[in-house]
Amino acid sequence: MPYRVCYLIFSLLLINLMSCKVLHNRFSKLDHTVWIHGASDCSKNTDPLIQVVQLNRNTWILRQNKCVNYEAPFMYLFIGNKKALLMDTGATEDEKQFPLYQTVSKLIEHWEKENKASIELIVAHTHSHGDHVAADLQFKNKPRTTVVGLNINEVKTFFNFQNWPFENSKLDLGGRVIEFIPIPGHQIASIAAYDDQIKILLTGDSFYPGRLYIADWNSFKLSTQRLCDFVSNHQISYILGNHIEMTKTAGKDYPTGTTFQPNEHVLPLKASDLFLLNNSLKKLGKNPKREVHDNFIIYPK
Repeated sequence: MPYRVCYLIFSLLLINLMSCKVLHNRFSKLDHTVWIHGASDCSKNTDPLIQVVQLNRNTWILRQNKCVNYEAPFMYLFIGNKKALLMDTGATEDEKQFPLYQTVSKLIEHWEKENKASIELIVAHTHSHGDHVAADLQFKNKPRTTVVGLNINEVKTFFNFQNWPFENSKLDLGGRVIEFIPIPGHQIASIAAYDDQIKILLTGDSFYPGRLYIADWNSFKLSTQRLCDFVSNHQISYILGNHIEMTKTAGKDYPTGTTFQPNEHVLPLKASDLFLLNNSLKKLGKNPKREVHDNFIIYPK
């Protein structure tokens, strides 16, 4: 083979490898991402209404401004070849204060132009609490958009769960499959979502760096065990929840209603944290009890 041809092939391979490395590094830095975290004086807050962080060419994480709503929930957008999936719609209905539909639409439109494709949007929820469904109305009756209902029967029907909560369900976005895991306990219709493309597991309000509010103790224990079983049998890059309430100081959380969190915990939790939660719940047995750990707090209602 001529030298120039060999050199050209080697160069192309090197460029490809470097591109993959850059993409991987960009994704792996989620552990160090600095999120908008409010202000000591919200009247002087200059953060965007929604922070958008792109993980790769078809995955985004959005965070709501804490000065608009102290909950500052996270939302997740996945795009496949035929469909897009938005998990959760935040804590504010007013589009002027929280332009979620506009933000998501622009991300999808940009992707469609780059990929010369037209896709539909599915809006679903990790659970039905108000701080994760408030902007649903922004998406209802919009073209090529389906908003999944909030009650447990609507969730079961849309995702075709056959044996809730013991069997999972899958949604094909077109070359990208999202697997849904029933995890009632925090709320009766709670689900986790696993992306087979970049291996992230969304756990909603059932597992995140904060206060794990438990409405149904026994269901929560069983759901946590199912999550552990799933994690043990799947590759996981990150476990991502809906909030950050813990500080960087082990075992210390920000009080409810805090609008300024300059020292907050990173968003991702690890599989070891999930296994710790599971073991702690087993030790507590049938006796619900508040228990503080470094990265989360067990918080029965």
